[in-house]
Amino acid sequence: MIHAALVNPFDTHVYHMINGLAGHSHLLDDIMIFFAKDALELYACMFIAAWFALPKRDIEQRNALAVAGFSGILALVINVIISHFIWFRPRPFTVFPKGSFTQLITHPADASFPSDHTSGSWGFATGVMGRTPKWISVPFTVLAIIVMIARVFVGVHYPTDVLGGAVIGIIASRVMWLFGRQVMPLTRLVARLFGYGVKARTAQHDTQHSA
Repeated sequence: MIHAALVNPFDTHVYHMINGLAGHSHLLDDIMIFFAKDALELYACMFIAAWFALPKRDIEQRNALAVAGFSGILALVINVIISHFIWFRPRPFTVFPKGSFTQLITHPADASFPSDHTSGSWGFATGVMGRTPKWISVPFTVLAIIVMIARVFVGVHYPTDVLGGAVIGIIASRVMWLFGRQVMPLTRLVARLFGYGVKARTAQHDTQHSA
């Protein structure tokens, strides 16, 4: 396994440019800390809200939510394989000289590449992109972009960590959609627990026959 930071001019310049904004505004720091630490929990709330807000009859778009959820999980699995068996990249706060950066959150000195938060976020975002209404896909995507910036802002990732994480999330969603039909039975099963899909189709069937 490769064990190297491989710091380059792009990472150094962009990292210090973004991280250099930290520590000057308590409000901005708090906002970025929230998105850097709690984005996955926020995504969970958004998934639940979207699931219940969709029309009861709409199983296809609920299936898109399910596939997106699995996409995020697959992205994290890919990350584990990379960081544990292919390349261990030390965190920037273990590489850059003390005093040259601002670290806003405590973090273990584990592998920096790829960013788990970013990979999961882009797995979720691209999983629903083009397959759900914009009121779902746009917030998912905006949050994924904010997470990328926030993870560099708080000082725990290089820019290429989050860019690589985004690519992995996108790839994971593309792979999961190859199995979208296989996920559908699980989606229907969960939907039935809430009375979605089955009752709606029955009501539609009865209306057509009565007409």
